[in-house]
Amino acid sequence: MKKGCIIWIIVGVVLGLIVLGLVSWGTRAYNQMVSLQEGVTGQWGNVETQYQRRADLIPNFVNTVKGAAAFEQETLTQVIEARAKATQVTVDPANMTAENLQDFQAAQGDLSSALSRLMVVVERYPELKATQNFRDLQVELEGTENRISTERRKFNEVAQSMNTYIKRFPQNIIAGMFGFTARPYFESMEGAEIAPEVTF
Repeated sequence: MKKGCIIWIIVGVVLGLIVLGLVSWGTRAYNQMVSLQEGVTGQWGNVETQYQRRADLIPNFVNTVKGAAAFEQETLTQVIEARAKATQVTVDPANMTAENLQDFQAAQGDLSSALSRLMVVVERYPELKATQNFRDLQVELEGTENRISTERRKFNEVAQSMNTYIKRFPQNIIAGMFGFTARPYFESMEGAEIAPEVTF
């Protein structure tokens, strides 16, 4: 065999190995992005589950309050309206943007504010606070608020993992080619730096 032919064979083998390595790396990077994206989607489902749990508790809570006291109708109406609005705002995790997450968070924040106002009004009714049903629902709501906080934190963690991975070079090339985009984070609401004073 001629020396020139051997060189071309070696060059061909080297180029083939390089292409094979790039394809292998691209496949691994793509699969990792899919896994991270599915992690974000799964964690978003956990967040929604806890918000839904809270929304499901509110009608029982409102009925308990309404049934136990000649209650201020305006406060109850605000809670019911805020709940309705919060359950109407949804986010598709596959097309999540900072704007639609902010809208979702604002609707949930309005519901939290309405519930806080309701709790302040409840303070005027010690006989209501003494009922077992009210105390049970109060514990359920408090536990759900803690779960919401935990799931939001976990969501931010998995979103950060995905965002970091797809923004690094050279993964950002694969991410751009296949449409993987960064996910927004839950942020604290305005005024969140001031601890609320809610006594139960």
